[in-house]
Parts: sequence; structure tokens; C-alpha cells
Amino acid sequence: VQLVESGGGLVQPGGSLRLSCAASGFTFSAYRMTWYRQTPGKERELVAFILSVGGYTYYADSVKGRFTISRDNAKNTVYLQMNSLKPEDTAIYYCNAGSTDGYWGQGTQVIVSS
Repeated sequence: VQLVESGGGLVQPGGSLRLSCAASGFTFSAYRMTWYRQTPGKERELVAFILSVGGYTYYADSVKGRFTISRDNAKNTVYLQMNSLKPEDTAIYYCNAGSTDGYWGQGTQVIVSS
């Protein structure tokens, strides 16, 4: 099983990034996919998730209206489009399949700074 995140980097406040998480080794279409983020000294924060069926999505209040989660089951990939980025969005972003006891990627760093 592998989850490989990509798309992180350094961006100025107000900018955009799109994170991708490519999955392999399990039936991707059957799993809820979630993006989390974490900064040193803080608890891990659930950012957004998308269900396996029906496309229902959930967003943390801190990102609602700025971030969009989507998935392409044909490509076994989940995305996080991040717009209007703020310095407080700086974190390592992780994708997760299933529950917190499920599968995790290695993370991708996002830095929002001028």
C-alpha cells in the first residue's frame, strides 16, 4: 500500500497550490480520503475529506470556501486545491485513506510566506 503526496512548496500569501495524493495497493474507490495537516507543537488537524460514494465533502471551518477536495477514482488520486492561502496554512499536509487507523502518506510541505 502506498500513498504519495505531491504538489507542496513555497507560495506567497493569496496564492494557490494543488496537492495530489496518488494511491496504490488497495481499492481506492472504496475508501474515504482525508487531508490532514500538522505543524510543530500543534495537534494534527483534519482539513477536508471526501467520501467514497456520492462525493460528499467536509471542510474544516479554517479552510471552508478556500480549499476544495476532489478525487479521480480512475486515477486513484485525491486532490486538494488550495486558494487564497494564508501564512497559517503553513504545515505538512498528509493524505489518509479510511480512518486514522488506515493508510497514510509521507506528507508534503506547504509554506505560505512572503
